[in-house]
Amino acid sequence: MGLVLMCLPFSSAMAQSKFMDSLLWVNYQYRISENLHFSDSSQSPLEQEDIISFESLDWYPIDTNYIVWAKVELSPDAEPFEMPTTTERKPVYRQFAWLQFELMDSTIRIPVYENLALRKRPGFADHLFFPFTDLSNAFGSYGGGRYLDLTVPEGDSILIDFNRAYNPYCAYNGRYSCPIPPAANHIPLTIKSGVRYTLKH
Repeated sequence: MGLVLMCLPFSSAMAQSKFMDSLLWVNYQYRISENLHFSDSSQSPLEQEDIISFESLDWYPIDTNYIVWAKVELSPDAEPFEMPTTTERKPVYRQFAWLQFELMDSTIRIPVYENLALRKRPGFADHLFFPFTDLSNAFGSYGGGRYLDLTVPEGDSILIDFNRAYNPYCAYNGRYSCPIPPAANHIPLTIKSGVRYTLKH
């Protein structure tokens, strides 16, 4: 019995290590997919002159310290609102929940949203929109903030992987209309994770 108990922490650590390894693999695959998307002139958000010389998005190194579990506090009474964008367009969102997590020795509590029009489209019923700004904006990352795509969790926790933070399309091309992260979505930390605000040529 004692041997079994002694092995439990080791088994847990092994499981955690394998889980993180799988997330690293997912992140590498994600970056390959994004680079292919940006290099394809039929779907790329880049200006034509940038597509011609494009080699890769500029990413911060993958860092598991930016992968966190967040507690989900649902917001059932939240009212729909129009989120400002970089144009006159104002899509309607509703706060889905508050997310609370620990990052870099700080406790962060930040809202996550659902797009009321998008959720009606096939494949997007469980989509959550997580826009955020942080202290890296204009100092390595895009000045207007970045986004994360999340999925409605089955329980009361959700995994946030800042390595997958991406720039709004208007960072690359003025023809796009992009939601501006609300003030409540500011993280008072320097998030050196995800996409930077440069392209590799």
